[in-house]
Amino acid sequence: MKKLIQTSIAIFSLVLVISACSSTKSTTTSNVSRGKFVGTWTCNNVSYDGLVQNAVQSVFDQAPPEAFVGSTWKLTNSGNGIYTLTNGTSQTIFWSVYNGGTTGTQFQFKKLYEGDKAKNVSEGYRLDIASNDGSTMTLKSPVTVGNSTGYIVYSFTKNP
Repeated sequence: MKKLIQTSIAIFSLVLVISACSSTKSTTTSNVSRGKFVGTWTCNNVSYDGLVQNAVQSVFDQAPPEAFVGSTWKLTNSGNGIYTLTNGTSQTIFWSVYNGGTTGTQFQFKKLYEGDKAKNVSEGYRLDIASNDGSTMTLKSPVTVGNSTGYIVYSFTKNP
């Protein structure tokens, strides 16, 4: 019994020393909780920041930005999701939150087609997270214009 207690204390001490010596991690951006994205969202508005309206003909290789007004985005905790445009067009996606972006935390997604596995799809889209309080969300899609960057701004509200 005494040997068991001594072994337990030795293991605990070793774990304590190892954890005390590990490097600290710091982040330069504010991370947004993945849980704030889970649910069904409706895109209420698409606006432009630093861009002329109609300067972008198609977003997400799908449709004009205005076609996303009224679209619904269903995002599950597992990363699976689907968005549906008002004309009935649906697209299956795999989404996540990316914390290593140069412009801060980003919402990213990949389009999935029949038989695709997310790990095998290398192309996708990243949008800057302007805000997400769990009930409203604003995402900004960067668009390069000459030597500057403009944004297509998507405003969402979470459905009850």
